[in-house]
Parts: sequence; structure tokens; C-alpha cells
Amino acid sequence: MSIRISKETCVGCLACIRVCPGSLIKEKDGKAFIKYPRDCWGCASCVKECRFGAIDFYLGADMGGNGTVMNVSVEGDRLLWNITRPDGTVRMIEVDGKNSNKY
Repeated sequence: MSIRISKETCVGCLACIRVCPGSLIKEKDGKAFIKYPRDCWGCASCVKECRFGAIDFYLGADMGGNGTVMNVSVEGDRLLWNITRPDGTVRMIEVDGKNSNKY
């Protein structure tokens, strides 16, 4: 599994850098980037923290991904998990952002 950070979509908040447990995401020219995406642990912390949909997470074949990409965007208190399959179809999963981390 790995991630891709879009320079065009990244707003430079750098929240992803703070949550990456492997310290793999760095800052360059005010934007986040990952030099070695293959080193990504697949924890998806950065994807969940990015409120602008700038980080794509590639789902592995073992998770049924086979080229499927996921990113997260925010609308108010809702987190929208956008899952794009290789054939272009998109599935959106809506999560209550206020209660998403309650156990």
C-alpha cells in the first residue's frame, strides 16, 4: 500500500506530517510530499487527517483494492470517504466526524 500527495490540492496545512508515525511525509515549498511512497506503512493516518482530499491511499489487492484509490474530504461535520475504482466508479462513505473516534 502507498499514498500519493497532490501538490495541486495540498493547501500546506501540514497536518499529515504531524500524524505520520513513520515520519515519512516532509515539507517542501510549503506543501507536503513523500519521497518514498513505497515505504508507507498503510496506516492511513494522513489520509484521515487531510481535510482537503489531497492524499490518495492505494488499497492493496489483499484488501480487494486492485488499483482502487481512497481519499477523504470534509463537509461540515461529515467526513466523506471517496473510493474510486479502476473502472472510474466512485463510492462515497459518509462518516459522522464528531463521533468517528469514540469508542
